[in-house]
Amino acid sequence: MDNFILIAVCILAGMLMQRAKLLPADAHKGINTWLLYLALPAVSLKYIPTINWSLTMLFPLASTVIVWAGSALLTALYVKKKRYGQRSRSTLELASGYSNTSFIGFPLIIAYFGEKYLSIAIICDQVLFILLSTAGIITAIKGDRKSGAEVEVKMILKKLFTFPPFLGCITALTLPHFINLSPIEPLFGKLAATVAPLALFSIGMQLKFNGWEKQRGQLSMVLLYKLILAPMLVLGAAIITGVWGDVAKISIFEAAMPTFITASVVAEQFNLNFRLVNLIIGIGIILSLMSTFLWANILQYLYG
Repeated sequence: MDNFILIAVCILAGMLMQRAKLLPADAHKGINTWLLYLALPAVSLKYIPTINWSLTMLFPLASTVIVWAGSALLTALYVKKKRYGQRSRSTLELASGYSNTSFIGFPLIIAYFGEKYLSIAIICDQVLFILLSTAGIITAIKGDRKSGAEVEVKMILKKLFTFPPFLGCITALTLPHFINLSPIEPLFGKLAATVAPLALFSIGMQLKFNGWEKQRGQLSMVLLYKLILAPMLVLGAAIITGVWGDVAKISIFEAAMPTFITASVVAEQFNLNFRLVNLIIGIGIILSLMSTFLWANILQYLYG
């Protein structure tokens, strides 16, 4: 219960302080910098060395790719039916293909299942960022009507290898083989503990809902996929492949997360419809607090 109270308090505090203008309009950027450069790498350094690697642990990796591939297929069909252009297609792919596996996913996993399951969630999160930094950037460039930019491998690799959580993941995979990190594990724990409250507070500050009526069709398509169809796809994949237990449970739950906040940043950077993406993020977060409750109960019934 304490974790759910924390979620509500942090999000509401961010929303109220934004509305009351108690903080600068871009104050969330400072919080996100802390999360990206310190807190999320600390999560990797705390939990990744404890993972017992096996073939089953490939499933969280595959589940993230399944969600992305499913979104690309659904968006292509939807855009063709509605006769939208490439800009709309790129916007909808960014909004539907990338889940908020860390800022929302981590706190909810802790609340519903326990902190120890973050070691599985981290795999989903890192694969997600690799996809966003490669396929996501390519998608955004295709939809950019103004720049006429071409896809550059150098730019994509630079984005990937300068992203602090990704570097934290690589460090956590390699460094423990050479150095004993146990003396500073308490530091990682304290830094990692800041992820949930600060991430939720930051999200609360950015939530906006103006103009949703005009975008009802596209909102409905993306949110239906993000909150219902995507986890169903991963559940189906788990049944087909015979993956069971905690790995399947956390992978499916991560697939049920709303849109990744960074998708809005990418959409704005490449002249896509970032206002639509912001609407999807804001409404999706609110609805996900209800849909993930249902998914958590379903998964507890299926996997215990």
